[in-house]
Amino acid sequence: MPRSAFTTHTLDTAPAAARPAMAGVHRKLGHLPAAVALMAESPELLKGFLGAAAVFESTDLDPVAREVVVLTVAVRNGCQLCVAMHTAALARHAGTTALIEALRAGAGLPEPRLDALRRFTVAVLDHRGDVPDEELTAFLSAGWRPRHALDVVLGVGAYTISTFANRLLDVPLDPPLAPYAWPPTPASRPGDQEKSVTA
Repeated sequence: MPRSAFTTHTLDTAPAAARPAMAGVHRKLGHLPAAVALMAESPELLKGFLGAAAVFESTDLDPVAREVVVLTVAVRNGCQLCVAMHTAALARHAGTTALIEALRAGAGLPEPRLDALRRFTVAVLDHRGDVPDEELTAFLSAGWRPRHALDVVLGVGAYTISTFANRLLDVPLDPPLAPYAWPPTPASRPGDQEKSVTA
């Protein structure tokens, strides 16, 4: 289906059911991101994603850990917009250059505990939740708790919605995100990265 079939909505053109969520995002950010303007075509999708993302933000994972999960999903799913957006978010949370570069490359992280989180997130994606016992054990042995494993599943679910929708809609980068643009390389495309957490 041609991408021209999708409308970049404003508060005036969007379906009525999407407008409160759009207005909330606009108040929070000071502008309406292109992704929100396009997702508004389906108020249920927009509200579902924003709700799931807000719940994920309330989990026991700290802000840097949450961005590790989100960027792992975004890189894995090849979502250029999501990688740029969450690179900016991680930078705001004082993520180190080494951490950011490794996440954007789909590579091992310099901090072992965060790398265990990244590896577990990859395992959840690769095994569609049926993570082998040894990989769950490695995650817990790094200092994470069982509830964190479920928090990861929530993050994977929320940002699978986002990455899939953004790719379907071919959402452009908002101008403030231009410095964080991420062109996928062969090593960072789905199917070309590590296929297990033992790599």
